[in-house]
Amino acid sequence: MIRTVIMFGFWTLYGLFVALAGFPWTFITGKVDFLYRICMWGAAEGVRLTGVQVEVVGREKLDPQRSYIFMSNHASTIDPPVLVPRIPRRTSVLVKKELFRVPLLAQAMRMGSLVPVDRSNREAAISSLRAASQVLASGINMTIFIEGTRSYDGRLLPFKKGPFYLAEESHVPIVPVTISGSQRVMPKNSIKISSGVITVTFHPPMDAAEFRDRDALMLAVRDKIASALPEELRGSRATSREESVSSEREQEPY
Repeated sequence: MIRTVIMFGFWTLYGLFVALAGFPWTFITGKVDFLYRICMWGAAEGVRLTGVQVEVVGREKLDPQRSYIFMSNHASTIDPPVLVPRIPRRTSVLVKKELFRVPLLAQAMRMGSLVPVDRSNREAAISSLRAASQVLASGINMTIFIEGTRSYDGRLLPFKKGPFYLAEESHVPIVPVTISGSQRVMPKNSIKISSGVITVTFHPPMDAAEFRDRDALMLAVRDKIASALPEELRGSRATSREESVSSEREQEPY
């Protein structure tokens, strides 16, 4: 529990600095770059202070001048502060719509082009897709945890289809990302952080136009993400396709 106290304690104190320095500067200048940089530094530093090691593989394969849709697996609460600061250039993420009710925070998130997500109905989720498409058109990356929720044991869950529609419509390449080891460092439904190594693997970009349909694209992305996981966590490719196709109408896009 000491590591957990260190990480969240640091984020609490650092959050005060961000509120006192980052927010006013952002509101005065109308630019979010400074706020983004200090938030990303704080997120990564909080993880580092716990003694958890993060290894990054394959980032050199990416063009720093291009925008991408980063699609990652998700097995732990610690995944966002591990992954997002290591995305080249600025990225947007999906945020629960409830956070946009907090006045100052909501304004900062809008300036940062974060996308509110409402899973209460399909129309609202489709609206989030449109907002994400506008963010990509402005030259900002988009980072999505493609399973839509955290996995209990690190095994890949069925993917949401909405982000693949986003890739097709926006003509922005997908970068599959594999986070490996986070489920051991901080399991789902646990606040305890254990020592360990988390590996973040950036796979080569994929162009949606090169695949015959959305299902083929989704399975190719899944194969890439699975390839950097231990074999026992990869799941069944055939089962994943069946689950995805059969549940397409029931699932929300995100």
